[in-house]
Amino acid sequence: MKSHAEFVQSCARSATPHFSLGRWLRAAWQRFGCWHALYRQRQQLASLSDEMLKDIGLSRADIETEITRPFWDEPFRRG
Repeated sequence: MKSHAEFVQSCARSATPHFSLGRWLRAAWQRFGCWHALYRQRQQLASLSDEMLKDIGLSRADIETEITRPFWDEPFRRG
């Protein structure tokens, strides 16, 4: 008969990951936080004047594509 520690270790190594509501909620909260930050950054970019954009080497046409993307469209996200 397996001891409790051996049983826990074998469960931790199982191929099927266990569902964790807490882990899922934390990941969802982090994702929403990233989306909100991305939305705010795009709004700030849109609010820059043409002179400010010129200072950072961009034109209004350069940022038009970025500011029209939906909030969930992360530019560097994999998968």
